[in-house]
Amino acid sequence: MVTIKSTREIETMASAGRVLAGALALVAENVKPGVSTEQLDDLAEEFILSHPGARPSFKGLYDFPKSLCTSINNEVVHGIPSSARVLVDGDILSVDCGVCLGGLHADSATTIPVGEVADATKQLLQVTRESLDAGIGAAVVGNHVGDIGHAVRQVAEAAGYSVVRDLVGHGIGTSFHEEPQVPNYGEPKRGPRLVAGMTIAIEPMVNAGAHEIKTLADKWTIVTSDGSLSAHFEHTVVIEDGGTRILTQSSQS
Repeated sequence: MVTIKSTREIETMASAGRVLAGALALVAENVKPGVSTEQLDDLAEEFILSHPGARPSFKGLYDFPKSLCTSINNEVVHGIPSSARVLVDGDILSVDCGVCLGGLHADSATTIPVGEVADATKQLLQVTRESLDAGIGAAVVGNHVGDIGHAVRQVAEAAGYSVVRDLVGHGIGTSFHEEPQVPNYGEPKRGPRLVAGMTIAIEPMVNAGAHEIKTLADKWTIVTSDGSLSAHFEHTVVIEDGGTRILTQSSQS
């Protein structure tokens, strides 16, 4: 069931989102060759817990062991931070994180280049960011979930990339995953109608190659089936009568 959030709930989610934006900014500042993904996880967790009442949403969610998902290169999502996973020059690192505050969640992700990356890699990141922007732009009162996915896919495929179809964005609030599901493909005017007060996480996962994915033996890490690079960007937004508000950004954004 799709839940409509009150003003109080939305503002609490925005507060959680500001903490989350700060955690991701701190991680981005510390991404460099020689750093392990576990070190980044420790930084993010300490930062989140330093804010009264805030906690990492991911830690313990479905028994996930860490506060961040850290996915490198061909890893799409759900990579587990580890002291053995050390970043090297030319990598890209997708960092997904959630924060719970006052019983309400916020969810966001970004993909960060490590040192110097190839121009083709920069292009993948840019297009994925643009596909998120397009999805957010379509998330307005009167549109449908299908309009969001259609906007995302149009941008990604126009650049020669593919969108992951087996993983989706989602509603979010008192539960981390709520209805509706928000695929990164779809047809305009199809799917649930968007109304004021809906809070959803829009999260394009864009592959340089084909859209197919598979899960590794750890039962968490999801990779591209063809080994191609993948990028992931995400914001939690609220649908409002006056437009769409991004909840997972700092007050300075």
